[in-house]
Parts: sequence; C-alpha cells; structure tokens
Amino acid sequence: MKNIFVYYLAILLPIPFLIWRASLDNTNWFAIFLITYAIPYRTLIDGWRLVDKKILKWYEIWKLWLPWKYRGFMKDLFFSI
Repeated sequence: MKNIFVYYLAILLPIPFLIWRASLDNTNWFAIFLITYAIPYRTLIDGWRLVDKKILKWYEIWKLWLPWKYRGFMKDLFFSI
C-alpha cells in the first residue's frame, strides 16, 4: 500500500457505513463497528502501509497499538508518498 491514494481510500471507505449505522436506532451495532474500525482495522491498515514502505517488519505491527509508538510513525503514514 505504497500509494497514498489507496491508503486514504482504505481509511475513509468505512466512514459512510459508520455514519449510516449511527443514524439508525440501534446504537449498539454502531459502537461495535466503531471499535472494530478504530482498533483492529486501522492498526492493520496502518501496519500494512508501514510494512510495504519497509519501515516496520510484519511482526512489529503490534507497536501501533501503543499510542506513544504510533505517534512516531504518523509522518510516514500520512504525509510521505
């Protein structure tokens, strides 16, 4: 996922679904989908990008779960091509 357009597409594609679920009456499903998006989905997508850019190795993706480690990779994730 070296292409930044594909990366942003993978990040933003589930957002309309989350907004749609929030507009429905059952907020429990919205909470489940939001937590699923925020924790495992984004961690894997961000990790995949860093592995493709050869910044991390596949077995080091767990570091993205730690907020102080994640901040160190923000420039490479969001701003570098």
